[in-house]
Amino acid sequence: MSTIPTTLPPLHSPPSLRRLRRNNLSPFHKPLIYTLTPNLTKSSPMDSFSPTRVQSTAGSGVPDLGLIQRAIKLAQLSPPTWQSAIFSNLLIFIVGSPILVTGLSLSGIAAAFLLGTLTWRGFGPSGFLLVAVYFVIGTGVTKVKMAQKEAQGVAEKRKGRRGPGSVIGSSAAGCVCAFLSIYGVGGKPFSRLWELGFVASFCTKLSDTVSSEIGKAYGKTTYLVTTFKVVPRGTEGAVSVEGTVAGVLASILLASVGCFLGKIKVAEAVICVLASQIANVGESVIGAVLQDKEGFKWLNNDAVNVINISLGSILAILIQQFVLQYWLA
Repeated sequence: MSTIPTTLPPLHSPPSLRRLRRNNLSPFHKPLIYTLTPNLTKSSPMDSFSPTRVQSTAGSGVPDLGLIQRAIKLAQLSPPTWQSAIFSNLLIFIVGSPILVTGLSLSGIAAAFLLGTLTWRGFGPSGFLLVAVYFVIGTGVTKVKMAQKEAQGVAEKRKGRRGPGSVIGSSAAGCVCAFLSIYGVGGKPFSRLWELGFVASFCTKLSDTVSSEIGKAYGKTTYLVTTFKVVPRGTEGAVSVEGTVAGVLASILLASVGCFLGKIKVAEAVICVLASQIANVGESVIGAVLQDKEGFKWLNNDAVNVINISLGSILAILIQQFVLQYWLA
């Protein structure tokens, strides 16, 4: 039979306890607690349910709320950044693509994306919304009585779907104003002028578009602006009563939108309407006298549009500075 040893081998104490014994300290002395606490501390199971954590499981179908919140905050940055402008513009273009393809070609959409990004960066969501209103109304009136206008040979090409040249021609002055605003040209006193010029440029272009398209569709009699002789619809430089009235109403509408969005004041909205009508008369004179004439073959519709909206923008700024300021002095 095996015998049970009467003495047991000494147990080996942990190094930490041996150190305590050498220092004549009890294992329950306070320093031991301090020593062991970091090793015994574990995260609570409730930490995984902390409201500050957002967890998403691949394939769970649950959207990452943190990502959505960050996207919303990015779009709401004030003043806007290039990152927020690109992101917001991309999101809106994806959502609004069914509307965009009805009024723009693919290359036109690309040009409009650049315009939208620049507008958001320069004038924020309210500036972008102003341009969106301009686009929707302009596209809508272009489609009015399209079959009739096509039969008469006065309709816009591609069923009214505009290309990059038309987009740039319609927004060149507004883009310049956006750049001036982004880089703070003239300082804070001029920032309001750049906004005024921006709104006036699109009021001018919308008035011109509506006047032309409604005149082609409903104008009973069209007159050459320089001689007031009766000419066929669609003649360069021709105007009609119906188209002119519609153009004035369109500029009033867009100027009112700009005023409602806080881009301009009421007096400046009146300036935008006045400047747009003067610019449109000038555009009609240029069309009647120079367009399609020898030596001016380069003066196509897009070039005339750039001149038209630039004139409207510059006139609005000059009227505000030299007329409105004089009356208020």
